[in-house]
Order: sequence, then structure tokens, then C-alpha cells
Amino acid sequence: MSDAPLVDVRDIVAGYGDGPVLDGVSLSVERGDFVGLVGPNGAGKTTLLQTINGVLEPDRGEVLVDGATVNDLSSRAASRRVATVPQDTTVAFEFPVEAVVEMGRTPHRGRLSGDPDGREAIERALDRTDTARFRERPVGSLSGGERQRVVLARALAQATPALVLDEPTASLDVNHQVRTLELVRALTREGKGALAAIHDLDLAARFCDRLAVLADGDVRAVGPPEEVLTGERVAAVFDTPAAVVPSPVTGAPTVTPLSDPDQGRATGHGHEYEHDSTSGVGRDTGRSPKLGDLQVHVTGAGTAAARTVATLAAAGATVTAGVVPKNGLAASVAREHDVDTVEASPFEPVDAATEAAARDHLAAADVAVLAGDLPPSLRALVRDHDAIVRVTDGGTGRERRDTGSEEITGNTGEFRADSRATPATVVEAVRQVADRPVAADD
Repeated sequence: MSDAPLVDVRDIVAGYGDGPVLDGVSLSVERGDFVGLVGPNGAGKTTLLQTINGVLEPDRGEVLVDGATVNDLSSRAASRRVATVPQDTTVAFEFPVEAVVEMGRTPHRGRLSGDPDGREAIERALDRTDTARFRERPVGSLSGGERQRVVLARALAQATPALVLDEPTASLDVNHQVRTLELVRALTREGKGALAAIHDLDLAARFCDRLAVLADGDVRAVGPPEEVLTGERVAAVFDTPAAVVPSPVTGAPTVTPLSDPDQGRATGHGHEYEHDSTSGVGRDTGRSPKLGDLQVHVTGAGTAAARTVATLAAAGATVTAGVVPKNGLAASVAREHDVDTVEASPFEPVDAATEAAARDHLAAADVAVLAGDLPPSLRALVRDHDAIVRVTDGGTGRERRDTGSEEITGNTGEFRADSRATPATVVEAVRQVADRPVAADD
């Protein structure tokens, strides 16, 4: 067997006439390798897959599959080397499912020899994709997810060494998402090479051997998921703050976005919000929010604390954190933003040294933020500060009315208890209590 990569993309430039979508992309897939292709919408993932299967000829560079340049091959020869599962699973005519899967054998049929291996390949593909029970149904009668599995079965029946998949889990329920990616991984363990564009970063990290990050027409990083998926890289590529921590169940990286991209105002990418004394809510001023003159200390846990730390750091404040749960989401986000953090085990009492370290940060802070549901001991730690903002998860508590979202209150009383905690309202609440601190009424 050759030591050359099964799929070898060499410095390709490709597009559709209005300028290149891909500009100098190089990437390889080995036999036995499952590579996840991730990146924002419009990054060129589909374009890259189309250059690999020969649908799109690059303007420059070349793609080799199993040692042959794809665009030098006939369609029949290329289809014996690489099979495709496209995004669009529409089938033009109302063929029975079995007939659709049988189409995958077309490259293997000879004029005289027929296809002696065809029946076995078709049955195996139907069985492995759990579509044998649909074999006699018209493909148009199936749901989108069922049709997706039929198209995957057609690709498996094609029996190629290389497999490219464009969002193969997009129309599937959770059960079949997992089963599909487990199947692709099993196929690579049998010697195939697979490259799949996957929208869900958590699924990609869990099932793929390597991830390739595509953005702005080029591959920005390639490697094991735990090396490629960092909060800094996710923020840069997807334009949203994120925390990346290992899953306690699978050990694979999990990505938690910390704000909606449409609410990027508080991360310095959009607008500042200003308090309206008449309506009691914020209004857009068109300015970038900055807290560069403030030091803010965050005490809390979970998503509320993580989002608060990321939001305030991005808005330019000098942020400290603690006490937060050791190795939890808030601690991970704090590390991503180089925030000085005091951590403690979530299941043990806070010892004297840890409490003293947190109090030192509080003493230096202009504003203290309580984020998430906290035990009385941590609330007591902050209660004597004269400028406090509370960001809660919205569940129980006398000030919480909207139980479906986080809420925010400032000790100035100028934010309503049911104000939704967006980056903009967090920044504005911190600014308000810094301007007009009063004694906490906790």
C-alpha cells in the first residue's frame, strides 16, 4: 500500500467566477482517518468537497485521490475512488429506496461482466444505514432525515476508498446523528478515509480524529480536536466568544458560545447601550461599549458567570474572578481571557486562604458581580461591597420573574428585575452601579 495520502489537496484556488472561494488550500486525508471540516457559513466547505470529488475543477493546484489527479479521470473512474453524500438529498424521480441505493453501483458495472459484487454491497449498505425497511418505499415519501440516510447508503454501496460528506447529520435526529458518525468512524477503521463538513463542533470533536478549520478561503488549523478547538480560535473564526472544556462524559472538547453573534455589541464588535431614565431600559447609542477604566470582580458559577467574565473582559474591564468552581465553565473562560481567578472545589467548604484571596480581589474592584445561583456563603462574601450587580439564571428567587432567561439587577435599582441579561445590559448595569454605588440590600 502506498504511503501517500488517500486524499491530497495541493494549494488549490477555486471559486465560481466572482473571485476565489478557496485561495491556496492544502489538506490531506489518510487511510483510516476521519477528518472533520469545520468553519463558518460561506467559508468554502462545500466548494472544497466539490473539488475533491471532481465536480468543480480548481483554477490552480490539484487534488489527488488514491494517487490519481481527480480532474484527469473520467467521471466513472473518479466515482470508483470517491463517493459523496451531498447537502441536497433531493432525488429527481420517485424511485424506490432500493433503486436509489443501487445507483451507487453504477461505476462498477461493466458492459459484459455486470456487477457480481453489487447485490452484497447494496444489502450491506441498506443494513448499515438502517434503511432496509424502506427498500420498497418511494424515496419522496421519506422524511428529510430518512432520505439523508438513503443517500448515505448509496455512497456506501459505491464501495470507494474515500468518502466525502457535506453536513451528513444536518437533517437527522440526535439518535441518528450519533449513529451516522459512529458508522463513518467505523468505516475509517476498516481502511477508508473520510472528510466530512460538520456544523456541530461538539459532534465533530467527539467523532473525528482530526479537525480542519476553514475560514476566509484558507485552512486556519489542522490537528486533533483538543488542539484545534480553543476558545481563542473559535472566537476568531466564528466571531463569538466561546468556552471550550472537556466533556465529563466523553472527554472530547465541548464548545459553549457565550453570546449570540447578533448581540455582539457588548464584545466590542457593535454598539453601546445607554440607560433611558424614562423607560428604564437601554437604548442603542451607536458607540462601542468600553469599561477600560473599571476593575470588576465576578463571583459565580456556570453559564451566567462564564458569559459575564467573557463579556466584561471583551468590553475592556480589568476582570478578576472568584470564588468559582475549580475546572468549571467559568474557570475555563477566565483562563481563556487571562483573568486572575480564585478557584475552589465545588463540593467542599471554601477555606480561609481561598476566601482571603477572593476578598483581596473584591477590595480592589470598583464593581462586584454575583453571577448564577450561589450558596449563601459566597453571597455573604460579596454582600459588603458598595457596588453590586446580580446576574441570575432565572429560576427561583424573589427578584426573578422571567424564568426562561438570565436576569440582571443592579443595586442602583435602575434595571428592572426581568431585564434579560444580554452582553449590552451586563455592561450597562456595571457602568451604572460604578457611577452611583449604594449599600447592598442583600
